[in-house]
Amino acid sequence: MNKNKLYWLLQIFGWLSFALVNLFFVSMARGITPIQIGAYFSLAIVYFVSTHFFRYQIKHNSWLEFPTTKLISHVLTAVLILSLMNTLSQILINWIFGTLHYPQDFRPLVLLVNLFTSFLYYSLWSLLYFLFYFLDNYNSSLQYQARINEIKLIHLRNQLNPHFIFNALNSVRALVDEDPIKAKSAITQLSNILRYSLVVDKHKTIPLSEEMKTVKDYLNLESIRFEERLKVIYDVEPKTNQYRIPPMMLQTIVENAIKHGISNLMKGGIIEVKCTVGLLDDLYIWVRNSGQLKPSGTPKKKGEGHGIANTIQRLKLIFGNKASFKIFNYGNEFVVTEIKIPKQKG
Repeated sequence: MNKNKLYWLLQIFGWLSFALVNLFFVSMARGITPIQIGAYFSLAIVYFVSTHFFRYQIKHNSWLEFPTTKLISHVLTAVLILSLMNTLSQILINWIFGTLHYPQDFRPLVLLVNLFTSFLYYSLWSLLYFLFYFLDNYNSSLQYQARINEIKLIHLRNQLNPHFIFNALNSVRALVDEDPIKAKSAITQLSNILRYSLVVDKHKTIPLSEEMKTVKDYLNLESIRFEERLKVIYDVEPKTNQYRIPPMMLQTIVENAIKHGISNLMKGGIIEVKCTVGLLDDLYIWVRNSGQLKPSGTPKKKGEGHGIANTIQRLKLIFGNKASFKIFNYGNEFVVTEIKIPKQKG
């Protein structure tokens, strides 16, 4: 519903309810007369008009942009002024409807009670108005931030696809002249991978089982190219298949292991992919590959390191601080990439 329409609906319904509730209690105590109906509805109109004028002042003078202390002082001052005006309005309404009792209605205690009651009503209205505004503003901020994050994720995924396709095509090209039969098999693997890369663009996360199919196709493709120089080990617990991960995340880590690890070793090496569920139901993914990380501070070639940075950014955007990413040397022969992902609800 439009916020302006909602305001008018609540404003009308709220002060109409105020009049009806007061009339109900009056009828319970001493019956009800047309004069009392007119008096209470007139008072409700006073509240209706004065609170709407108050809202106008808030919006027209940009009170919502004030610092907190300044806003509170302005609101309290305005509520006190409105309460005084309302107390005078009650005297005027009683005089018009012939229900004014002199001097009883002018006793200090009676005036003070009326003033205090008016102050409570205006304070409650102010509290509800500002609470609604800040909650609505907070919700809008969350929606805006979610949209910004979605745009960033799309941008990051779009960075991965060209890089991934280029690497896969290079693998097939190397086989065309060396072994045409294996090249045909590699093209089949490649078509599966390309189909996957096009489909996952629409999803923020996908089941781990779907990502594993592509990882296996990719490593099968690379096994054809590297032959006995590449050994692949899988250790995936069945219950991890229900977990969801960012698309092409594991694929990127495996590609990184091939490009910066196995391909730089004369004798090749191994890649081990392990997926397990931790004690707190978090998903743990380990990718262990032969090779060593370059010492920190070593200059990187153009285009290097984007896959890792991309993965860290996507994990942060989707899972916040609940996910973690680590990459480190394991002994003198291996590099381990460790990723922790929380179990998503629903």
